[in-house]
Amino acid sequence: MSIWFKPFQLSDLRYRPALQSHLGIEFTEIGDDFLRARMPVDDRTRQPYGLLHGGASVALAETLGSVGAMLAVDPARYQCVGQEINANHLRAVKDGFVVGTARPIHLGRRSQVWEIRIVDEQERLVCISRLTIAVIERDSTGS
Repeated sequence: MSIWFKPFQLSDLRYRPALQSHLGIEFTEIGDDFLRARMPVDDRTRQPYGLLHGGASVALAETLGSVGAMLAVDPARYQCVGQEINANHLRAVKDGFVVGTARPIHLGRRSQVWEIRIVDEQERLVCISRLTIAVIERDSTGS
């Protein structure tokens, strides 16, 4: 059974906000209870020592969790905003791609909690993150 408010296709996620576009994040899969995207490890996402920047991993995690949260609610009635994110960086990556998978831990009326696991191309865990989202009811003007 799907957790999404309505059926979505990857083409529905092709919008490119500035940060997502700048980091090269692209959505690759929507499952019944998960959302997946990949991000290149290149000059845009590396820190000065040539390794994947922890902030880039967090940006990937928040992108996945935030978009997942928005897909799970009626956008005419609710908006989702991040409240807290944490991340444990477990493995260094120098090049290639990392892939993040977001799954909800809790989908409540007023909050959501998402776990995002980021792996390298050999499926080794690079980063694990947890994102808490506030679900806010829109006012009658839709803002």
